[in-house]
Amino acid sequence: MKRVCWTLLMTSASLGFFVTPGVAQTSPRQSLMAQQQQTITGGFGLTFIDGQPFYLFNLAPDLAFGNFGVGLDLNIRVGKNGKIRSEDFDEGYDYLRLIRYVRYGTKKEPIYVRVGTLDYARLGHGFIMYNYRNSASYDLRKFGMELDLDFDKFGFESVYSDFGAAGIFGLRGYARPLKFTSLASVPILGGMETGITYAADFHDKADITAPSGPQPRPLANAQDGGTLGIFGFDIGFPLLSLPQINSTLYFDYAAISGYGNGAAVGIDLNFAGLGVVGLGAKYERRWLGDQFIPAYFDALYERERYVPYDTTAFLSKSQLLKAARQTEGYYGEVLISILGRFNIVGGYQSPVGVKNQGIVHFEFDPGDVIPGIILSAGYDKKNVGKVFKVDNNSLLYVNFGYKPVPFLFVSTMYIWTFTEEKNDAGTVIGYKSQKRIEPKVGFVIVF
Repeated sequence: MKRVCWTLLMTSASLGFFVTPGVAQTSPRQSLMAQQQQTITGGFGLTFIDGQPFYLFNLAPDLAFGNFGVGLDLNIRVGKNGKIRSEDFDEGYDYLRLIRYVRYGTKKEPIYVRVGTLDYARLGHGFIMYNYRNSASYDLRKFGMELDLDFDKFGFESVYSDFGAAGIFGLRGYARPLKFTSLASVPILGGMETGITYAADFHDKADITAPSGPQPRPLANAQDGGTLGIFGFDIGFPLLSLPQINSTLYFDYAAISGYGNGAAVGIDLNFAGLGVVGLGAKYERRWLGDQFIPAYFDALYERERYVPYDTTAFLSKSQLLKAARQTEGYYGEVLISILGRFNIVGGYQSPVGVKNQGIVHFEFDPGDVIPGIILSAGYDKKNVGKVFKVDNNSLLYVNFGYKPVPFLFVSTMYIWTFTEEKNDAGTVIGYKSQKRIEPKVGFVIVF
């Protein structure tokens, strides 16, 4: 059953569930965009869900104080009978998800902690986990955690996707061995970093024995799954390590337990440009063996792990591993940031010489650089043929509006995600696209 939500809401300027990368969380490329956010979204409105009207009260502060940041997302929907919509609070876990995130620090700082929704999580250089999102849609929000500690000579990065159920756990421990010796001051070699990664999905549908090709198979065989684990090793050399510019040459190797393995050589560059212009770039050359997929845990993984087609058949991502064949590939990414306010990120990966198998990632947020205009967007798509065709291989959000006066705005947000489709017994029988369109009229408070 299709769900379409129309909401008219008096609110301050915010993007709600889909926030801009600088607010959501900071990866190394996003550190150029980090900025203090002090916004509060709140108001009253009307939401239509499956044709049923609900009065809506919303409160969603997004605040930062020094190294601390917090975002909440409280939505109270009241039906015509005067009762709160039961589906919003029918599990104890629903109350925990009112906390969108709480964080301390940002990625690549000595201490980084984030609990709540994970928007663009990664481990190491991203060969195993990159741009991972633990929530497939607003109605499927999860409460996870990232914890990174860097003690200069050694440290670790970690991800846990869901405290409410079995999910993904990832840990990368790393060391800079020459910092324990007299060679610590030697350029490039002194900062060499080696890491070992283990990431696994403990969901009971993570690894299901599959035929040789990516075809739906009988639903009766959907219970023979188990944990899917990935092991990795990486080494990196800091070619440049200056306050305004840094660059790393790196090598990654990963193997998926029971499947194949792959390797990549890459280089990244980050330029801070005296605090005015930021530039980030990354390029990888990849050598992928049979039954191996790079960045296996990615933005669309929560949807692709297990996809029931109907009451008789299903398709899982582990089946795609069975079908993957040896190939060479590449990945490129570019970030442009001006004053930390005008930000564009674009990334693309693809096998060499194979059509319609690319993956694109795009983010755009001009902040308040364009006078009177509110605009931001994000887009992820797999199996790229027509890049800007939104389909079941896509995630998309667009927020557009204008300010007739500095403190007043009119905007509309469009979001395309996925949610579970259940039968009368509550059993998941598939995934369906979920489209949310939210016109807003409100006021802007900046402090």
